[in-house]
Amino acid sequence: MAAEQGPAAGTTVALTGATGFIGAGVLAALGARGVRVRALARKVPENADPGAAWVPGDLADATALAALCEGAGVLIHLASRVHGSAAECEAVNDRGTAALMAAATRAGVPTIVHLSTTAVYGEGPHAGIDVDEVQPAPLSEASRTRLIGERHALEAGACVLRPGLVTGTGDRWVVPALAEVVRRVPVRWAGGEARISVVDRSDLARLITALALDGRTAPTGVHHASHPDPVRSSDLITALAALGLLPAPDGPDVPWEECRRLLAAAPGRVSERQFAMVARDHWYRSEAVWRLAACPPGPGPLARLPEAAAWYRRALSE
Repeated sequence: MAAEQGPAAGTTVALTGATGFIGAGVLAALGARGVRVRALARKVPENADPGAAWVPGDLADATALAALCEGAGVLIHLASRVHGSAAECEAVNDRGTAALMAAATRAGVPTIVHLSTTAVYGEGPHAGIDVDEVQPAPLSEASRTRLIGERHALEAGACVLRPGLVTGTGDRWVVPALAEVVRRVPVRWAGGEARISVVDRSDLARLITALALDGRTAPTGVHHASHPDPVRSSDLITALAALGLLPAPDGPDVPWEECRRLLAAAPGRVSERQFAMVARDHWYRSEAVWRLAACPPGPGPLARLPEAAAWYRRALSE
């Protein structure tokens, strides 16, 4: 997609989730492109980006959604509930997304980019699958309702993105979870050969921004949105160990069933299902969307880890 075909100068980008982990990266990327951003937030942050116009409200506020979408040339929907009860997840991921897409449709917003997750596929292992090559079978309320949210977005003509694990500054799940399971299961999980789909937050933000701005409309349908090259679990842990964030993997190679037993014998916050996401194959083919966006994927999440090392040191010490 050629840059000159993107939205005309003066286009307003409507953004949800701007104060979240991925949303903060997208807000910065949009700011670097010099576009006008109108961001929805339940509470405008004290250090709010001065380059954005903030709309107070949430996905249940019809008036706020209308104000967010009015006159916008692009909607980027990043807000989601990633944990919680069925009622909490349904309120945001299902009904909230439906309400936002209805507001965007009424306002005539031509380009919509919606963020989902490969967690909608449920339990793996998955090795190099294309979009919906296996039937989605979400296991959590968050993933179940995010899959429903995808349907609302697709009905509105959205480009739906499913990244795998997202690392980088602001990550409070992936590396903290790895730090826990390395302590609980101090061996090489199934030889460390599992391949997982990972993307650095800054690269995902570049991709979202390119899809939103650099074409007449983003490509509709569902797209995997991790870095095209999967990461071996042992390589990820080795890279984190080299930064002093985790102990180096020096235990024996242990098969998956024994890893499960060790995890269960050392209780903690990370569940077996979450452990499996980094210890077994969860790799989704993602090269197509980068090509459609004419966006170079970058050197990969392992090469980006040093940029986030200071963040991770603080987060792991809390």
